[in-house]
Amino acid sequence: MDLLKGKTILVTGVLTTNSIAFHTARVAQEQGAGLVLTGFGRMSLVERVARRLPQPVPVVELDVTDREQLASLAARVGEHTDRLDGVLHSVAFAPQAALGGGFMTAEWEDVAPAVQVSAYSLQAVTRAALPLLADGSGIVGLDFDASRAWYEYDWMGVAKAGLESCARYLASYLGERGIRVNLVAAGPLRTTAAASIGSGDFHEVVEWNQRAPLGWDGARFEPVARACVALLSDWFPATTGEIVHVDGGAHAIGDRPGAPKRAV
Repeated sequence: MDLLKGKTILVTGVLTTNSIAFHTARVAQEQGAGLVLTGFGRMSLVERVARRLPQPVPVVELDVTDREQLASLAARVGEHTDRLDGVLHSVAFAPQAALGGGFMTAEWEDVAPAVQVSAYSLQAVTRAALPLLADGSGIVGLDFDASRAWYEYDWMGVAKAGLESCARYLASYLGERGIRVNLVAAGPLRTTAAASIGSGDFHEVVEWNQRAPLGWDGARFEPVARACVALLSDWFPATTGEIVHVDGGAHAIGDRPGAPKRAV
């Protein structure tokens, strides 16, 4: 369909092939996009992962807590492209002390990084990319339903609530340039990050597949990646400040006693 033909997208947070960021990058390329990836820390690993994409892409380093790296982001990305048409924000982090049942014992020193990396960085990365962002661009962030408290998600859930509010404010301030800011709230996927939450059985505890009327496969990244690409495209020109749920419909359904168990 070439949804992103002629567009260049900045994709943050690619670390492994087992991530929404990687699969969104893959689908974006399949839809005609040029890409620039950002990585943090293990850059050699990020570069190896980037080589798994259908086409070669440049990779730049970005620590979203580093002011100097944020300040130089546009210049460094500008070495590879003279404009951006979209940004995928796929960055989140919380120390172990802020997860896995540690809500009541976490100190501010544990909570602050979760809020900075998982919520504030949406504004920080967007602001850093603004010099290259074309009018009418799309910003898409990755969310997890913050309307309720999830077992062992703890302060990351609070950070996601902040992310949702941040997206709405960004949508308000950037609307005059036609820049759209939306979130995709995915159902639980078997990412490396999810496996590190608490006991590591987050998906089973939520019993998502039983509640979702369409069912839910935690190993399928494609539906979420497609939603991100669609929102980065021109097909949603009047949609901003929105949270698009890609979760099999589970967010809209309460407990379903007697609902059939589906194999995941």
